[in-house]
Amino acid sequence: MKLQFFNEAKKIWSDIARDAQLDALAFELEIHKKILSIFQVGDYYYFIFNVRNAEFGFISPEIKSILGYDPETLTADAFLSNIHPEDQPYFLNFENSLHHFFRQLPVEKIEKYKVRYDFRIKNSKDHYVRILHQLVIIQHDASGNITQSLGIHTDISYLKPEGRPVLSFIGLDGEPSFTDVQPRNIFAPTKELFSKREKEVLKLLAEGKTSTNIALQLCASRHTIDTHRKNMLRKTGTHTSVDLIMKSVKEGWI
Repeated sequence: MKLQFFNEAKKIWSDIARDAQLDALAFELEIHKKILSIFQVGDYYYFIFNVRNAEFGFISPEIKSILGYDPETLTADAFLSNIHPEDQPYFLNFENSLHHFFRQLPVEKIEKYKVRYDFRIKNSKDHYVRILHQLVIIQHDASGNITQSLGIHTDISYLKPEGRPVLSFIGLDGEPSFTDVQPRNIFAPTKELFSKREKEVLKLLAEGKTSTNIALQLCASRHTIDTHRKNMLRKTGTHTSVDLIMKSVKEGWI
């Protein structure tokens, strides 16, 4: 099912913020303290997200070196549109879980949790980078309606080159943590382009192996491997194995 990705995300964020009433003078951003509390080793940038308006309030300049995006002009819509299509349903389900998690917390504990999950996003050079997304709530009203969060995005491509996105809620100040949380699958993942066996063949092709070598390694016939290769070329609209591998790397399929 094709997702209206940004619109669905805005609905979730709108429900999180609701009709929050805030005393602007009482709001103090202890940004250095918060950054230290959620810091992850690696190249990172941080940002402030306005939940009510579904837009970035601030993005640190380090995003330029990590993703190649201009922090002054990047919109939430443009950012979300670059998340890998296979990870978009995870993103929406995680954000929906975030909404329900914070809604059931006592107001005084809202700022005592860090949200953590990962996803792949396309950079300005059309290559996918796996980002560890971490955030804490920095502004909410007396009713618990969340309006602003502080996030850190860390490049963890070298730590997690593949695998499904994982959601966790990490307790701060002695609060319990909840790791590998299974969200309600309200938004279904899109059907994968390749079968499990085709992915295995593709990965070995990218390693420079021939059909004969792949057949031996996978205990299959040379004819079967060639059939998988032809099917993958057809599915991706490519004409050579080199084109197939280049497109697969670009699209994050391997």
